[in-house]
Amino acid sequence: ADFTNMTYCVDGNQQEYNSLRVQLTVDSMPHLHQLERHFFTNSACGVCGTTMLDDLSERNIPTIPAGPVVDPSLITSLPDKLRQSQALFESTGGLHAAALFDLDGNLLALREDVGRHNALDKLIGWGLLNDQLPFHNKVLMVSGRASYELLQKSFVAGVPVFCAVSAPSSLAVNVAERFGMTLIGFLRGNRFNVYTGIERIKSMEPALAN
Repeated sequence: ADFTNMTYCVDGNQQEYNSLRVQLTVDSMPHLHQLERHFFTNSACGVCGTTMLDDLSERNIPTIPAGPVVDPSLITSLPDKLRQSQALFESTGGLHAAALFDLDGNLLALREDVGRHNALDKLIGWGLLNDQLPFHNKVLMVSGRASYELLQKSFVAGVPVFCAVSAPSSLAVNVAERFGMTLIGFLRGNRFNVYTGIERIKSMEPALAN
C-alpha cells in the first residue's frame, strides 16, 4: 500500500467529513523538490500537464493491459445507462458523473459531484475501499469532457477504456496515447470518436467511429 493511515480531519475548525489526513509510507513520499515551479499556473496549464506526464512515466505504475476488446454496441449503450442512474442530476440538473461498467455493460458503480474531477475521485475511492483496483477489463465513462487530469487519474487506476460525452483536450489524447489507453469522445446516440487505442474496439462500420 502507498499509505499507512487515513483519518478524518477533526482538529479545531476543520470540517469533519470534508478533509482527510493521509500518512504515506516512506517509499511513497514524493520528492517535493522535483515538483517546484517558478511561474504562474492555472487549471489549464499545458506546461504543468507535460511535467506531470514525465513524472508519471518515472513512477512505478503498472502498464495498462492489452485488452479488453469491446463491442461498439456496448459503448453506445453507456450514455443512456449513465443518465438513468444519475439520481442527483435528475433532481438538480447540475452534477457531473463518473461511472464504471463491466464488459457486459452492467453498471458497477456511479458517483456524482458538482465537480467532474471530484466525481471521478469518488469513483476511484469506491474502488479502493472495495478492493476493485485496478480497473482492468472495465469501461469508465464521464458525463463531461475528457481533460488530461481525468486521464491521468484513470491511468493510475488502471482504466483501459475511457469514454466521454464531450470532447477530449489535446493533452488528454497525449496521455491516453502515451500510456496505452483507449480514449473515446463525443459519445452520443450511436456515434463516437476513437482518438487512441482503437485496437480495443471490435471491427465496426466507418459511420460509427471517426
